[in-house]
Amino acid sequence: MIRRHHLPFGAEYLGGGRTRFTLWAPAAGGVELVLEGGARRMERGENGLFTLVAEAPPGTRYRYRMEDGTEVPDPASRFQPEDVHGPSAVVDPACFEWGDEGWRGRPWHEAVVYELHVGTFSPEGTYEGVAERLDHLVELGVTAVELMPLADFPGLRGWGYDGVLPYAPDSSYGTPEGLKGLVQAAHERNLMVFLDVVYNHFGPQGNYLPLYAPQFFTPEHETPWGDAVDFGREMVREFFLHNALYWLEEYHLDGLRLDAVHAIFDDPERHFVRELARRVREGPGRDRHVHLVLENDANAASLLRDGAAAQWSDDLHHALHVALTGEDSGYYADYAPSPVRHLGRALAEGFAYQGEPSQHRGGERRGEPSADLPPTSFVAFLQNHDQVGNRAFGERITALAPPKAVRAAAEIYLLSPQIPLLFMGEEWAASAPFLFFCDFGGELARAVAAGRREEFAAFPEFSDPATRERIPDPNAPGTFEASRLDWGEREAPEHAAWVELYRTLLSVRRERIVPLLSGTPGSTAWRTVGGRGLETRWNLAGGARLALRANLGPGPLGGFGSPEGELLYATEGAQDAERELPGWSVVWHLAEGAA
Repeated sequence: MIRRHHLPFGAEYLGGGRTRFTLWAPAAGGVELVLEGGARRMERGENGLFTLVAEAPPGTRYRYRMEDGTEVPDPASRFQPEDVHGPSAVVDPACFEWGDEGWRGRPWHEAVVYELHVGTFSPEGTYEGVAERLDHLVELGVTAVELMPLADFPGLRGWGYDGVLPYAPDSSYGTPEGLKGLVQAAHERNLMVFLDVVYNHFGPQGNYLPLYAPQFFTPEHETPWGDAVDFGREMVREFFLHNALYWLEEYHLDGLRLDAVHAIFDDPERHFVRELARRVREGPGRDRHVHLVLENDANAASLLRDGAAAQWSDDLHHALHVALTGEDSGYYADYAPSPVRHLGRALAEGFAYQGEPSQHRGGERRGEPSADLPPTSFVAFLQNHDQVGNRAFGERITALAPPKAVRAAAEIYLLSPQIPLLFMGEEWAASAPFLFFCDFGGELARAVAAGRREEFAAFPEFSDPATRERIPDPNAPGTFEASRLDWGEREAPEHAAWVELYRTLLSVRRERIVPLLSGTPGSTAWRTVGGRGLETRWNLAGGARLALRANLGPGPLGGFGSPEGELLYATEGAQDAERELPGWSVVWHLAEGAA
C-alpha cells in the first residue's frame, strides 16, 4: 500500500475548493497570503508558524507578502509554473489516478542503477521523453532509474544542485502529474525510480528563506555554499524529513540518493540520516522496498550500519579512472601511486580510505573501517554526473582511455557484487559530453562563468589563460544543448557493440550473480599481482565463491593463481588464460556452494 503524504506546512488542499496555507516565518512580524483576488492577513501561532484557510482550488496561484512588501514563493511549494521567483500553485495530489497499487518495489541487491538528467536524456527534455525510452533500459538490464535533482532551480537549464524549492519538481521538465506518469510507467516495467535530493545547501539565486526565517541557517558551520543548514533546529529538521517522505509517498518513489551528507552537520547520535532511515522504516518502508543511498566524502561507514542501503563508491571510481588514464591531479593524486591496490581494497572492503591520511586533503585522515559491510553497501561506477560533468570539457571516459581499457573496467564493475551504476549514454559510448550548465541571471551568471574557468587554473593543462577561455560558459544555451544525448548514434556499429557488451554483462549479472547476493557477508580476500594485476574473491550466499582476475595494463601479465570453479565470463582472448592474462583483460569464475 502506498500512502499519500500530509504536509504540516505549505499549501495543503482540503477539498471543496479550500486550502490550508502554513508558513514558518519566525523573523516576520506579520505575513499576508496574496491570492489572485487580493491579500489576507495570516494568523501567527506558536514557533513563528503563520496559518490561514482560504478559498483556493487546485491551480490557484499564491504568494506570501512580508511586512516590507516583499512577496515570496512558498518554500514548500508543490509547483512553480513561473520558476523560482514567481507565484506558487496549489496542487491536489489526489487528482492523479495511480495504477500501481500492487507495486512493492524490488530488494536492493537486485539494483542496477541508471543515472540520468531529465533535460538532456531525450530530445524532448521532459518526463515523457524519459518514459518513452524506458524499454531501452529494461532491455539493457537496468532495474532502477535515478533522476538527478528536480527541486525547482532558477532558469530553464541546470543540473538541479542549485535548487531552492525542495518540494517543487522543476517546471522546465513538465508538471507534477508528468513526473507521476513517469514513475508509473517505470513501475509497469518493474523498474524502480530513485531521486537525487540536496539537503546540505540551497542555491545562490531564488532562496528567500533568509528574509523571514534566517534561523534556517547557522554560522557555526561553513560549507562551500555559505552558512550551513541548521539541522539542530527542529523545524528545519522536520522540513527535510517531510520532504523525503513526501517524495517517497506522494510520488511513489522507491528511494532517494542524498547528496553530500558530509556537509549535513548534525549530532552524530541522532544524525539526520539515521532519523530519516527510521522514519522510512516506520512509514513507507513498512509496506514496500524503499532504499536510501548516500554520497559521503567522509567515508562514514557508521551511517551504512544504521539504515542507509549503500553509498556511492568514489574510491572505486577514482582508482579505476587513474588505472585507465594515468591522471594524477586533484583528488586523483591520492590514488596515483598504486591505483590497482586502491581498486582492490575498494572492491573487497568498500572504502579504499578507512582512516588513512589523504595527500589531497593535506594529510587529513579520511574514512572509517568498512570491511565488515556487505559488498551491496557500495555503489560502483565508471562514470556519473560528477565525474564527467566536473571536468572542464565534460569528457566521458571513452574520450580519455583506450577502448580495451574502458571495456575491462566495465567488465569489472558490472559483474562485481557491489551495486552497479551507469551514467546515461554510457552503454553506447555516447559522443556527447556532459558539461556543467546553469541558467543564472545578471551578475551571478558572469561570476559563475569566470569562477568555472578560474577553478581549473591550478591544473597544469589549464595554466594558459587562453586555454581556460575555451572552457564552455555554463550559462550559454549551447552548453546545455551540447550535453544532450544523440539517440540516433546508438545504432552505428561502433556504438551498438558497446550496447551489446553492456547487455551481455548485465545478463550474466542478473542470471548468475544476483541470486547469490542476498545475505552476502563482508571480509573479502584480495591481492595485487605485479602492480597492475588484481585477484579478488567474494564469499556469496549458500557457500558460493566468486573470483575476479584482472590485468589492468596494456601488455600480458603473469603471476596469477589458478582459477577456481566454472568460467563465468572472460574478455575475448582470455577464456583459456590461467596464470598469465593478456593486456586489459578480465576473467570471472564462480564456484557454486553446497546444494
